[in-house]
Amino acid sequence: MSAPEVQHITSRDNAFLKDLRRLAQDNTGYRKQGRFWAEGEHLGAAALARHVTPAIGVFSESFWPLAPAKYAQAAIKSIVIPDSLFAAISGLESPAQMGFVFDLPLVAALQPVMASVILDRVQDAGNVGSILRSASAFGFKQVIALKGTAALWSPKVLRAGMGAHWGLQLIEGVALADLALLAVPIVVTSSHRGSYLHQAIANQALPMPCAWALGHEGQGVSAELEALARLHVRIAQPGGEESLNVAAAAAICLHASAATSLVG
Repeated sequence: MSAPEVQHITSRDNAFLKDLRRLAQDNTGYRKQGRFWAEGEHLGAAALARHVTPAIGVFSESFWPLAPAKYAQAAIKSIVIPDSLFAAISGLESPAQMGFVFDLPLVAALQPVMASVILDRVQDAGNVGSILRSASAFGFKQVIALKGTAALWSPKVLRAGMGAHWGLQLIEGVALADLALLAVPIVVTSSHRGSYLHQAIANQALPMPCAWALGHEGQGVSAELEALARLHVRIAQPGGEESLNVAAAAAICLHASAATSLVG
């Protein structure tokens, strides 16, 4: 295997750095470029652990001499830039000093029988990333993002997902009509309607595999999507809160399905 190409760039007007800045700071920039930016050792290690090869490695000048070989040699090409330029590109309060540019995965076809999560206009990047992490942890390997949901490969969602992206099949910009392709039952979370989750578990009424539908932070799941659901479920809250954060609700519901399948 030949040694990776190493290029030193010092001009902030360099075309590659301009593109990288857009990837790092524009939530939907990856859609135009067909690539996305993952900053920091944690995300890089998560990708490499799943044998995902980055297109380009980017390192600050101060970190480059210290970079472990697994990062320095991960991509065919590595770019080294002054610390000040890396800080100007970084989306972090404390720049990580390294990151990778990855080619955006090819658009996957919706898998009808795969355990899935449907995101219905979930807009907060932190919530979306957290849901992706729970989906990966609990065996829901397909995430279907309806139109209006936060950009799945944006830097903020990537950071919140903490590496979960590389264990999932992600499908963006899905229309409600496309859900007709699903062969698994849709289960909708609600704060006011349906069986309580613990009752569904006790009655063995929780289907698996299934597709959990999680809705907009304020409006919840749309009426049109609710109409497609086979089961409506709410989470008991004996402490008296009106509702749960959508990411917290997702973790509870996805864990319940996973636990049910393990027991069954």
